[in-house]
Amino acid sequence: MPENARPNDGFALFTDRNVVAMRVNGDLKDLATTVTDTDVVEAVTIDSVDGLNILRHSAAHVLAQAVQRINPQANLGIGPPVTDGFYYDFGVETPFTPEDIKAISKEMQRIVREGQRFVRRVVTDDEARAELADEPFKLELIGLKGGKEAAEGASVEVGEGELTIYDNTTRDGEVVWKDLCRGPHLPNTRMIGNGWDLTRIAAAYWRGSEKNPQLQRIYGTAWPTKDELRAYQERIAEAERRDHRKLGAEMDLFSFPDEIGSGLAVFHPKGGIIRYEIEENLRKHLLRNGYDLVNSPHITKKDLFMTSGHLQTYADGMFPPMHLDEIVDEEGNITRQGQDYYLKPMNCPFHNLVFRSRGRSYRELPLRLAEFGTVYRYEKSGTLSGLTRVRGLTQDDAHIYVAQDQVKEELTTNLNLVLDLLRDYGLNDFYLELSTNEEGNPKFLGEPEQWSTAIDTLREVAIESGLELVADPGGAAFYGPKISVQARDAIGRTWQMSTIQLDFNQPERFELEYTGPDGQKHRPVMIHRALLGSVERFFAILLEHYAGDFPLWLAPSQVVGVPVAEQYGDYLDDVIGQLRAAGVRADVDHSDDRMQKKIRTHTTAKVPVILIVGEQDRAAGTVSFRFRDGTQENGVPVADAVRRINAAIASHALVLKAGDLA
Repeated sequence: MPENARPNDGFALFTDRNVVAMRVNGDLKDLATTVTDTDVVEAVTIDSVDGLNILRHSAAHVLAQAVQRINPQANLGIGPPVTDGFYYDFGVETPFTPEDIKAISKEMQRIVREGQRFVRRVVTDDEARAELADEPFKLELIGLKGGKEAAEGASVEVGEGELTIYDNTTRDGEVVWKDLCRGPHLPNTRMIGNGWDLTRIAAAYWRGSEKNPQLQRIYGTAWPTKDELRAYQERIAEAERRDHRKLGAEMDLFSFPDEIGSGLAVFHPKGGIIRYEIEENLRKHLLRNGYDLVNSPHITKKDLFMTSGHLQTYADGMFPPMHLDEIVDEEGNITRQGQDYYLKPMNCPFHNLVFRSRGRSYRELPLRLAEFGTVYRYEKSGTLSGLTRVRGLTQDDAHIYVAQDQVKEELTTNLNLVLDLLRDYGLNDFYLELSTNEEGNPKFLGEPEQWSTAIDTLREVAIESGLELVADPGGAAFYGPKISVQARDAIGRTWQMSTIQLDFNQPERFELEYTGPDGQKHRPVMIHRALLGSVERFFAILLEHYAGDFPLWLAPSQVVGVPVAEQYGDYLDDVIGQLRAAGVRADVDHSDDRMQKKIRTHTTAKVPVILIVGEQDRAAGTVSFRFRDGTQENGVPVADAVRRINAAIASHALVLKAGDLA
């Protein structure tokens, strides 16, 4: 039994060193917690989700202690665990530097080796204020205890119940550091081990508001073992190699010119052709599945978004209004009132107007209206990230109007369409997420009964798909619940892709009606769905998924011909001409570079197929294939080469090596 164990605590119950905490009647507790015979107690191991969070939260405390050892004047913000790691925010006079991070890491290593115990202590609000009198951010959290206005991540510090402070104590019981915290924590700092690292520095506003002080945030990662840390670091290195911002510049696909503004992308010719292929492939799917294509303007008068509810619920995400059409006479008197126009953040209100433009019959339902609609959302500059978080984006948006008895079938049809489409783009590993409302939150419009019905229907469709279903309480849009398809990419990262949302609210607000078989007016149910999410974000996901090595059909340059010597150029021009006549994006490199340099250039540019021609090929009427991995296939008859390339494009094949071009 460990030296700090008591007969009725977790240390006595669990002797396995991998057990770092426990659940007592469902609640996470430290191993030092006293339990009774009637309690239901479950072990929490360090490699479980809860265990990893506890490890990372404990590492965040050690980080904060190390910072204050080096700089006692540093004020503590919050330090929660996050996906794959942790962070801690600090109020400091000067920003941290890479040299500071090295010193902090060394100090953390000392604290880990010291084996300090994490000891939980319950305090009153007044006691906490007295003990933390020099920590202004902690004092603010105490005042917000349990409130919804607390900082994101602050739930690790304060909750709705009692306040607790965790003391870091030496073996002889001396308190050497403390922090406001709900816990639980590892039994001691030594259990953090050596599977951790500090990863980066960032700036962050206190409680996420630009009106508050800007703090310095240090991020870190922590894992049960050094090997797991190395594996994580390798995954991060691979993700950096695949970063779409890096690849986009290297491959000359897109840019974000300062002259245009943050979060507004420009697609270059090579990126433009990839985008065209993505959109055109989707259009074919839509037309085959009974969609009608519509188009709507980029701006509209204020009243439309008042009717839809966007201005009441989404105004912070919209660009400011443009006041137009006002007429002022020479004396400065307004002779005609102007109107506020807004850039559209959503396409749905426009599609509602299309539905409402004339009388509708039940025979027209389901009515599926689809648009590649460009929308504009005022994202904070600090949240923008390449193509994955932008201010101008094009949604492959559709709104489907159905009768009540058509809802489930249409949801099922759309979910199957989503999965088929994503597989067509090379994504095959999925699970579903069901986002629901938060009871009592005024953000969510509509009647509770409608929400309940919609959620039940979506859940039923999701379960019947056979895919894993994960709950996302509170994650719904303001007008209705949704299913989102989460896809894992080539290196195991999860991306939210398609969304399918049920909406009973918008048809009410727009007074949408159709004539039923009984001759009476009925309200349709509205389904919002975006198969790709946004074209920009989907472009980025595919670019990273394939690391730029796109399938042949998506590659901006599909085939490049490289003659062994200049005299074979005419022969190669004829071969490439046959490919171009069939719609293949193909060219001959007639530059003065040596053959090997040409091959390196086009391999670096990730061209899927290089055709090499020399005397033997010209004499035999053949070509040689060279693939991205450096393998070759020689002596391929020209007609066969043209056929195989076209077949690979038509089948959306991924061509990386010899044998892929069947």
